[in-house]
Amino acid sequence: MEVHGDTKGIKKYILDQLNAIYDLQIPLGQISTNEINEKMLEITQMINREVAVYINRQGKVMQVAIGDTSTISLPEIKERTSTLRLSGIRCIHTHPSGDTRLSQPDLSSLRRMRFDAMVAIGQQGSDMLASIAFFTGEYDEDDVPQLQGLGPTSLTEIHQINLTYLTMLIDKQLAKHNALMTIDDEERTILAGIDLANSKSTWTIEDSLKELEQLAETAGAKIVATVTQKKDRPDMALFFGKGKIQEISMLIQETNANMIVFDDELSPSQQRNIELMLGIKVLDRTALILDIFAQRARSHEGKLQVELAQLRYALPRISGQGLVLSRLGGGIGTRGPGETKMEVDRRHIRSKINDIEKQIEAIKKQRQLHRENRESSNISTVALVGYTNSGKSTLLNALTGSDVFAEDKLFATLDPTTRQVTLSTNQKVLITDTVGFIQKLPHHLVSAFRATLEEVQSADLLLHVIDSSQINYKQQMDSVVTVLRELKTADKPTLNVFNKIDNLNDDDTLKTMLTTPDSIGISAKQNMNLDLLKTKIEEYFAGKNVNLELLIPYDEGSAITLLHEIAMVQSTQYNEAGTLIKASVPREEINKFKKYMLEETTI
Repeated sequence: MEVHGDTKGIKKYILDQLNAIYDLQIPLGQISTNEINEKMLEITQMINREVAVYINRQGKVMQVAIGDTSTISLPEIKERTSTLRLSGIRCIHTHPSGDTRLSQPDLSSLRRMRFDAMVAIGQQGSDMLASIAFFTGEYDEDDVPQLQGLGPTSLTEIHQINLTYLTMLIDKQLAKHNALMTIDDEERTILAGIDLANSKSTWTIEDSLKELEQLAETAGAKIVATVTQKKDRPDMALFFGKGKIQEISMLIQETNANMIVFDDELSPSQQRNIELMLGIKVLDRTALILDIFAQRARSHEGKLQVELAQLRYALPRISGQGLVLSRLGGGIGTRGPGETKMEVDRRHIRSKINDIEKQIEAIKKQRQLHRENRESSNISTVALVGYTNSGKSTLLNALTGSDVFAEDKLFATLDPTTRQVTLSTNQKVLITDTVGFIQKLPHHLVSAFRATLEEVQSADLLLHVIDSSQINYKQQMDSVVTVLRELKTADKPTLNVFNKIDNLNDDDTLKTMLTTPDSIGISAKQNMNLDLLKTKIEEYFAGKNVNLELLIPYDEGSAITLLHEIAMVQSTQYNEAGTLIKASVPREEINKFKKYMLEETTI
């Protein structure tokens, strides 16, 4: 048998006494016995630490644990199989101070681990006192289970409680409640981040954690607490310091949290070590983003890309991830179009990665053919790029009159979507909506979305859409430029589009933004300045063109059709010799119309 908790510095003879508690038997239906209580209090007085035991309904001691002078990090219940009924385990623990009143962490642990009962015992002079709390089986209007308590009182009175009858009544009441409503398996989440002393990032820890909160809520989590620590660098083993991890352990008991998300990418060993110490699901920023991608992917290729990224992320974590995720099962960080169980053979995952890469490569070849066909038609292309949730999809809908899915959430768009718009000059332009970027976006996630990257790389013009209502819009712009630089597209012609100006409180803020070169302020949602934006797009493409006056014979109508497809037709007249057209033609297309030219003027 094993004594749980921090046993460092505990002498062997005391550990032997703790192990001997496993041999004690409690009568069926009785909460505890004087023998086990006296032994626990005796050890507590010797080491001045809390001692806790778990006892099942058959009266067998299942676990023994020790804490410090005021707290104890309770081990998870291995036997617990359902959140719809009691665990079948009661927890008896000592309070070294002798004050047996149950603390908030005690009550939180009772709710979270669904103990049959939580009992605190203490010694005051020659008296052994105790307090007990248990479920009533009732829930309040917020669906929080209600508790009932007794004490401080004598241990004799506690021992008179018929636990078998009590738990039968509670389970029956819980069954009634569960039959009337669906249990919400929400993931109660703690957010954690390090405030690095020598960080070169322009993002504050507050801004970064606020964004992490948005990501977690987008994934479906409920945020119950946020934890930060100032450090020169992350701890190699635990990311945080050991003391902070112990503090989080207590916070878990107080908040009933069942998941913690770190704002940076954890190494496999860090994730494994933290799981071992906290006993709950541990995710990092990358896993959270992958989970959102898994929810958002709609196309076959998008789903394959997500699965590939998930498998690559999981491969080095196989040995440790199963420890907690396999027990908790499902939820954020385990969803996706691909496999969700990480306890699979490494060779199987590598084989799966290889298979997906082949499928994606085949899709890439098909997409390349589509792109070549599109490019052969010489239609100009515009790509919408920007930070996630900056309003790119809304802008695409406003410019093209389409109904692409748009939502006020992070990563609402994952697959690139292309729509055609005809400018006032009659020039046709293809506009593509792409996946939004985000700070701390890992390189392997950038490379996972090849379709989006290729659209950006092949575009003639980029519209960098910026959410002007964000206080840290400059940092978001910098994050986008950083990713574009990684894609070797930062030097592409770019128009900075400050969106959501209807949410600005003063004109001075917008004036400051518009000092950015090649910029314009709009509201895609309210259709503000969209005509001006289209004009700027027209001016850009016009600047690449040459004004031509053409006379095309009536029997060569295909040339007129081609001209309308690739050029801006400004006027059309008909005379005896043919159709007289004035048009702005891309320089690289002039040779196709040279025999019809009457006059050439460069803008």
